[in-house]
Amino acid sequence: MALLAHLKSLFILQLLMGFVFVVSGLIINFIQLCTCILWPINKQLYRTINCRLAYSLWSQLVMLLEWWSGTECTLYTDQATVDKFGKEHVITILNHNYEIDFLCGWTMCERYGVLGSSKVLAKHELLKVPLIGWTWYFLEIVFCKRKWEEDRKTVFKGLSRLKDYPEYMWFLLYCEGTRFTETKHQISMQVAESKGLPKLKYHLLPRTKGFTTTLQCLKGTVSAVYDVTLNFKDNQTPTLLGIVNGKKYKADLSVRRFPVEDIPDNEQECAIWLHKLYQEKDALQEFYKKEGKFPGPTIIPPRRPWTLLNFLFWATLLLSPLINFACGVVVSGSPLLIIGFIIFLIIASIAIRRLIGVTEVKKTGSSYGNPEAKKQN
Repeated sequence: MALLAHLKSLFILQLLMGFVFVVSGLIINFIQLCTCILWPINKQLYRTINCRLAYSLWSQLVMLLEWWSGTECTLYTDQATVDKFGKEHVITILNHNYEIDFLCGWTMCERYGVLGSSKVLAKHELLKVPLIGWTWYFLEIVFCKRKWEEDRKTVFKGLSRLKDYPEYMWFLLYCEGTRFTETKHQISMQVAESKGLPKLKYHLLPRTKGFTTTLQCLKGTVSAVYDVTLNFKDNQTPTLLGIVNGKKYKADLSVRRFPVEDIPDNEQECAIWLHKLYQEKDALQEFYKKEGKFPGPTIIPPRRPWTLLNFLFWATLLLSPLINFACGVVVSGSPLLIIGFIIFLIIASIAIRRLIGVTEVKKTGSSYGNPEAKKQN
């Protein structure tokens, strides 16, 4: 086990895995671009193909969590709820506290067959991120600038377009709008106090507009809202870099299902319902802190082999020519070729590190509560 842990921490192996992800991602993005000719001819075929292509990329990240790091994911929910997973369109609400919260969500999507068709209301900046933003663009992900006056038309149009989506989708919402930090929490609770709303201990005050708009636009398409509350055993603070280094985490997810017909249609009443939901999520986190688990029965969905097989396919396809090229460079003895290859490795490692940096708590999030940032805007 010690030897395996050492191998996982080797930079060269991590670099090779990063190479596979980046190059396969560029190939997938190119194929997605080619599928655009299908949109005016057969929109549903375009969507089906792009769901499969997205799966091929995202499942490589899921493979890191499930097979490389061996992270365990336990659900706290009832069997009746699990039986509906992957068989209905839903809106999923997830707390935004961790660097890998999205990855835990993707893992559940993969295990229930909706990874390729999963959606999210994403910040517009992510559209510019290579591979991630580009893939999402072809998947009809809804991007917003978090300025309602500018977003209204775009969000309504994007959401309405998803009403006839052919694959079952889980539409993820981070209702807090940004990742939890102590600074943001203090400012958020000041806002809660000024509005006469109950204070939250483990969450930011939810921004209701995104949820009420999504529910309104997808009414008749989604049949339920899944409330997912995530935490980790032993007060772990997981990071994507930790996953890449093979560190194992133990994730617990409390999942509650709310039929859409039980949620108020009126926007104001729906906003009140969401605030109440977050008070309940806060109580769940308080319970977890005291007991080390969420209440209710546990279910551990088995990991599937497809993520590992998908990665092995891309690794076999892409690493063979790379290794052959590297051997040829070394054998040639040409200083120019060797230096060029070393420069390529350095650039590749920097690029991969920057992609990982997109998830880091200290480097991401909005300017929520930052007066200086607001002045600049």
